[in-house]
Amino acid sequence: MELRKRDYHVERPLMNQEQLEELGCWTSATRTHQWRTWFQCSRARARALLFQHLPVLAWLPRYRLRDWLLGDLLAGLSVAIMQLPQGLAYALLAGLPPVFGLYSSFYPVFIYFLFGTSRHISVGTFAVMSVMVGSVTESLAPDENFLQGVNSTVDEVARDGVRVQLASTLSVLVGLFQVGLGLVRFGFVVTYLSEPLVRAYTTAASVQVFVSQLKYVFGLQLSSHSGPLSLIYTVLEVCSKLPWSVMNTVGTMVTALVAGVVLVLVKLLNDKLRRYLPMPIPGELLTLIGATGISYGVGLKARFGVDVVGDIPAGLVPPAAPSPQLFASLVGYAFTIAVVGFAIAISLGKIFALRHGYRVDSNQELVALGLSNLIGGIFQCFPVSCSMSRSLVQESAGGNTQVAGAVSSLFILIIIVKLGELFRDLPKAVLAAAIIVNLKGMLKQFADIRSLWKSNRMDLLIWLVTFVATILLNLDIGLAVSVVFSLLLVVVRTQLPRYSVLGQVPDTDIYQDVVEYSEAREVPGVKVFRSSATMFFANAELYSDALKQRCGVDVDHLISQKKKRLRKQELKLKRLQKSLQKQAGAPSSQGFLPPVLLLNPRALPPGLSSWPHLSLLPP
Repeated sequence: MELRKRDYHVERPLMNQEQLEELGCWTSATRTHQWRTWFQCSRARARALLFQHLPVLAWLPRYRLRDWLLGDLLAGLSVAIMQLPQGLAYALLAGLPPVFGLYSSFYPVFIYFLFGTSRHISVGTFAVMSVMVGSVTESLAPDENFLQGVNSTVDEVARDGVRVQLASTLSVLVGLFQVGLGLVRFGFVVTYLSEPLVRAYTTAASVQVFVSQLKYVFGLQLSSHSGPLSLIYTVLEVCSKLPWSVMNTVGTMVTALVAGVVLVLVKLLNDKLRRYLPMPIPGELLTLIGATGISYGVGLKARFGVDVVGDIPAGLVPPAAPSPQLFASLVGYAFTIAVVGFAIAISLGKIFALRHGYRVDSNQELVALGLSNLIGGIFQCFPVSCSMSRSLVQESAGGNTQVAGAVSSLFILIIIVKLGELFRDLPKAVLAAAIIVNLKGMLKQFADIRSLWKSNRMDLLIWLVTFVATILLNLDIGLAVSVVFSLLLVVVRTQLPRYSVLGQVPDTDIYQDVVEYSEAREVPGVKVFRSSATMFFANAELYSDALKQRCGVDVDHLISQKKKRLRKQELKLKRLQKSLQKQAGAPSSQGFLPPVLLLNPRALPPGLSSWPHLSLLPP
């Protein structure tokens, strides 16, 4: 299509604020105070509040039984098959007995079914949350505090009891933070966690997860390290004890290697046959069942010294109150875990909501996740969030609502009550291999470095600082440093905006930077100046300097010249008044000009007819 050259002509009178308000009949808008609606009481408002804070009452009566039930049942079963091995493995990652991973896969999932607004995310154990919990339990209850006997063996029963109390109390605190922030509508807090920051943080956390599982893969007994540089100390200790592991724990390494190869092959097979399979092959579950059977039949623990899960008690544990004495030592960790867990959940929830055309309430999601952690902590669970891998499976298997989550939680309940004790001979090395293989998705985020180098160097800087800070300073301090650095970078960006003068691209109505587009031409008599940042007090002076420089007009010089000319005109006027008063013989105190001058403005010198002190009559 041929583009015609367009001529623009804009003409309007100049007005000050008072004239604009008079012309537009301005009136002050009536302000409505939001807090006044909080104290209004009516049946409609009570119903709206009930549906807002208990969303299941809104969508469950409209549930399409024929269209959605089969898909939700298949999705729930698929998620439960993944949830079982991941729950056992991620409990190990959190430094707890594996059965507590099953508890954390049941209670929080069912609570989220009642209070959540996302239809597709799978709430439960997650690697990043588990490694954050593990850093807390291992730092506050290290193995060195439970040594007994001459051989300095660890009292695992006492240690696990203390760690379970720490994790459950931590979950209660995390839930309190999330519920409180959600009720005061503080869901926007995650907007300060940019996407490069979150992806770099989860990548660094996956490296922490990988390193933490090396002791199970090689059958090592490592010291507990916490605080800054703890990851470096752990890697150095693993390297120093690796020759001993090669000589004494060959059975454990072979078990982990075989399990890892099988899991990778099953995942590759799932990728190849994705189009033809109604649901993915449950490689993790099949591997766990096969490894448990081989361990029981061959006697891996007795013959080769392979460490196994041990007794898994059947049934649910009674609720227990959190320990208030631990609040002071856990409050900092709890706030960090609360923010990270919500950031992961809401980002995934918004992705699925955008894909399927519904809305996710960030504040209600914060409340729902908080209640899941709060009630779960009372029932001996550790903090949870949502898993990307399970959420993708729930969506791809045909899940339409959180009925799929309820189905998966009921399936986990059956395992806890009846089938959990069958996994007592499961090697821990197999669980470690499952965790490491599942880190593939997060470790692939290292490719962000290349893409950000091409697209946005500032975001790349945030990514690198977040990753390095999290690796060196641990998960809690690393997150704080990353957020502070990101906010400081925002301030720096406002001080270093991009200024440009725009010109019209020939035969279009598009305006681009005349430096970048050689054919762009400025409109004669008009300067179009653009800034990439909003002007406010901190960059106003920089904006002014750039405007003067780009437009080629020295405003300060013009103002000074104007003041000089005004002073010269004042001096001329005073001299003229004195000369006229002398000629007319009028006293100088009267301060007026002769009537002849008032009647004949042509008698004044040029430039004085517009002087504000002279009131001239028409000639």
